[in-house]
Amino acid sequence: MRILMTGAAGKVGTLLRPRLAREGRTLRLSDIVPVEPGAGEEWVAGDLADPAAMAAAMKGVDAILHLGGQSREHPWADIVQANINGTQVLLEAAREAGVEHVVLMGSHHAAGFHTRPADGSDLPDYVFPRPDTFYGVSKVVMEALGSLYHDRFGMNVTVVRLGTCNEGSADTRGLATWISPDDLTRLVEAAFVAPGFHVVWGVSDNARRWWSLEEARAIGYVSQDDSESQAAALIAEQGEPDLTEPLHHRAGGVFTLRELGGSW
Repeated sequence: MRILMTGAAGKVGTLLRPRLAREGRTLRLSDIVPVEPGAGEEWVAGDLADPAAMAAAMKGVDAILHLGGQSREHPWADIVQANINGTQVLLEAAREAGVEHVVLMGSHHAAGFHTRPADGSDLPDYVFPRPDTFYGVSKVVMEALGSLYHDRFGMNVTVVRLGTCNEGSADTRGLATWISPDDLTRLVEAAFVAPGFHVVWGVSDNARRWWSLEEARAIGYVSQDDSESQAAALIAEQGEPDLTEPLHHRAGGVFTLRELGGSW
């Protein structure tokens, strides 16, 4: 089995590469930043928005993990080229190559202005988009493109509304939004074989989680990690989270406080 990983040079790609290694599996790494391939890996350079490069990257591919694009807020033109045009070029190349399974790494910023439900329930998997940035808008478009390529062409697509993926949570907000690299690997593995179209929250089953895991569990994801083991040290340093503050009350946290316009 050959899996194409775009954005392989980035943080998430670096975390997942060793965890996705399997006997009989080849990871084809792609990025505009060179990556030295290891055992069970191969490298292909490629700009996401270059149709010829993406067509070449698709040869012999069975599934795709799309991590590539602009990972932070940037001017609109940059976001459009890297994240919107790039995702469409990638999906079209995948369609033409007959690739049946695609995992698109979306973001919680696609729903950043949603708040904690007042009744204490989880924020639903398919909650209507409320992006908090141009970056968030691009992830909304990613979800729409995934839906289109499933409905029109029969491609199996899972979009992960990714939370905060690090080896450990860096702050008290992450006690709710964190997903461990191991759990993200479990979610991606489930998505590689999931039929249909899905939008799932990318979060571990944290005791303080408020994003739903219903759809992720429906495709076979079983979280084995919980940020609560990190809570005491973080709270001692940063204080108990005030859940009425935007940082903890809104899905997008501090990104919902930024004004549009100017330089980001």
